[in-house]
Amino acid sequence: MSGRLPWARPFQVALRTAHIVAMALVLGGLAQGAGAGRLEGAILATVASGLLLFLLDLANGSAALGQGSGMAVLLKLALLGLGNLMPQARLPWYLAATAVASVGAHMPARWRHFSFIAWRVIPKS
Repeated sequence: MSGRLPWARPFQVALRTAHIVAMALVLGGLAQGAGAGRLEGAILATVASGLLLFLLDLANGSAALGQGSGMAVLLKLALLGLGNLMPQARLPWYLAATAVASVGAHMPARWRHFSFIAWRVIPKS
């Protein structure tokens, strides 16, 4: 990413930090029984930072969506969607999404950059 957009890496680190903090507030609030109204700010910060992170990834090319890292993001979004469809089970779905996000962010490069379209590892440019 830093090859095309030299400012992208520090911006991505700051956004990722904000995203993790905001999601921690959402998860903690849900675990303590807070309603959506009380969590509105943290939810908005989570969505906004996540959207910006996603757009940064797409700015580097849409190929990432077909790779392991992109699949992890899509799975995370699906789990979050299930949490919204089933509010009574929101916390378990959000925890599952958080686990997928953590694994996606820390899995080996050969998995993260594996392309399900080309069926091979695409070296990071």
